[in-house]
Amino acid sequence: MDMPKASEQDKERFRRVVPDHPEVVVKPMFGNLGAFINGNMFAGLFGSTIGVKLSDADRAILESSERTVPFGPAERPMGGYTGLPEVWNEEGDGDDTRARAWAEKALGYIATLPPKQPKEPKARAPRSGTPRAAAK
Repeated sequence: MDMPKASEQDKERFRRVVPDHPEVVVKPMFGNLGAFINGNMFAGLFGSTIGVKLSDADRAILESSERTVPFGPAERPMGGYTGLPEVWNEEGDGDDTRARAWAEKALGYIATLPPKQPKEPKARAPRSGTPRAAAK
């Protein structure tokens, strides 16, 4: 699976697009970035592509009116996320404003979800074989 890394310029743009909200956390993910509220990711960066998680209605509007792209690896795009149009990466401030508006919609939608609960640690499987102390 191809995992493109975001350039520093891509990361700077992502941080500009992510809403400035006190509860938003941006953190690294596999050489890229994710933006979270209450532990739930609402926007992500995969290479140079910004993806947002929208309500079904908002996703339908965005995907029917713009040249969106799948978000994530080509072999396995992330379900529920829409990649913002690649052409917006080159068109400057006007498109950063459009990207920011969609990121705001994603934040508003994901903020309505219950906070993500930490996963319980998985129990370790017992080791097979003889314990070292008993082995001769």
